[in-house]
Amino acid sequence: MSTSPEHVSCLIIGSGPAGYSAAIYAARADLKPVLYEGPLPGGQLTQTTEVDNYPGYPNGRSGPDLMEDLKKQALRFDTQVRHGWVTKVDFTGPIHKVWVDEKTEIHADTVIISTGASAKWLGLPNEIRLRDIGGGVTACAVCDGFFYRGQTVVLVGAGDSACEEATYLAKLCPKVFMLVRSEKFRASKAMQHRVENTPNIEVLFNTEVKDVLGDDRVEGVVVVNSVTSEETTLEATGLFLAIGHTPATEIFKGWLDMDEKGYVKHKPDSTHTNIPGVFVAGDAADKVYRQAITSAGSGCMAALDAERYLAARGAH
Repeated sequence: MSTSPEHVSCLIIGSGPAGYSAAIYAARADLKPVLYEGPLPGGQLTQTTEVDNYPGYPNGRSGPDLMEDLKKQALRFDTQVRHGWVTKVDFTGPIHKVWVDEKTEIHADTVIISTGASAKWLGLPNEIRLRDIGGGVTACAVCDGFFYRGQTVVLVGAGDSACEEATYLAKLCPKVFMLVRSEKFRASKAMQHRVENTPNIEVLFNTEVKDVLGDDRVEGVVVVNSVTSEETTLEATGLFLAIGHTPATEIFKGWLDMDEKGYVKHKPDSTHTNIPGVFVAGDAADKVYRQAITSAGSGCMAALDAERYLAARGAH
């Protein structure tokens, strides 16, 4: 049996909307893509109950079902979808070396990185339990705020994104409690002013979540003031976390240019990274929009960039 590394034209790392969209376009361009699903097959959307804002689904779709649809479409065009987790890369030469599960070596002419990012959570047992059953704990106001129209919600966070999500929720909800762990915002002055000028946002400084109440749905949030130790229960039906995301890019450090948070940098108006033949799509590079549809769009872009790269080299 041969032990020589497998050689592929297009290797896709990650199986969210970016990865599968890249696969669909790459397969239709006859690049014969090989996609490795990674540690969370289907990506973040598999942890989302209802997706109502993805075009083409007038009645909405559950996150897992939407990802299964994308996977089936990629498979229809003969994408090889494989279980496995990329654990090491070597981007020194024109042929990119990748190791899967620390043992299988693959050589690729092009690599599309679509490893995504994961939301940060508080780690409280009831928070995680209610999140996992779709019980009113979420990390995306733009995705899920619609479901909380006319209700009181709690948002945790202090940065620009948290302020933006709080003001977004305030357009839908009569009351938004915004919990800031320290005595001041981390957001820019402009974003702070937006919150301060929104009358139905109540900011609670020096405040942390102690527990989340409710059996099947969020019914309240127990908070504690870190200065006075006073506990309060806020009656609310939704808890939104806006405390940041962690891009799944650790294995590419030292190879790819990244910002201080680990998001992969790419050239303007393209998905090209600093390594020729290596492209990035989706939330591994996007700290601004973080939507399924924008991830899918960048996956399309990455596949087109990979096809053109190979064509210019005469490899396709």
